[in-house]
Amino acid sequence: MNKFLAVVMCLALPLTVFAADNGYKVTYDGGSIAGAKAGTGMKLFIDSNQLRLVRDKSEVINIPASTVTEISYGQDVHRRIGAAIGLAVVSLGVGALMALTKSKKHYVGLTWADGDKKGGFAMQCDKSDYRGILAGLEGITGKKAVDSDAMTVKN
Repeated sequence: MNKFLAVVMCLALPLTVFAADNGYKVTYDGGSIAGAKAGTGMKLFIDSNQLRLVRDKSEVINIPASTVTEISYGQDVHRRIGAAIGLAVVSLGVGALMALTKSKKHYVGLTWADGDKKGGFAMQCDKSDYRGILAGLEGITGKKAVDSDAMTVKN
């Protein structure tokens, strides 16, 4: 029986190590986080009562869920003109088709107020993760995400 328990413990340990890595890869796009530069890759962890941004295994910021005041999301859509020009040199047909395609970047923004500490930041999320990130943030904060593209005033 002791050998069986030892085997179970050896198998369980690696599984818990992998289970702890359940964050989302994001790119910090700017905001009020001290020491963070736009374009920096980070990992977002959404816990039951807080969210954490981690870079290189060290915590950058810890935000209690109860302090979040707004969640927003939006997309930056642009045509791939630069890539199309490069392909046009090699093959005119492929370059012309490439100019017609669009590239979407998904952004999630967050603001918070914890007493006198107020802040916010925007992060770029992977297209397969941003819905999960929004659902997780809405779930722990009780706030509904706002579509920032719909709020934009166009002249």
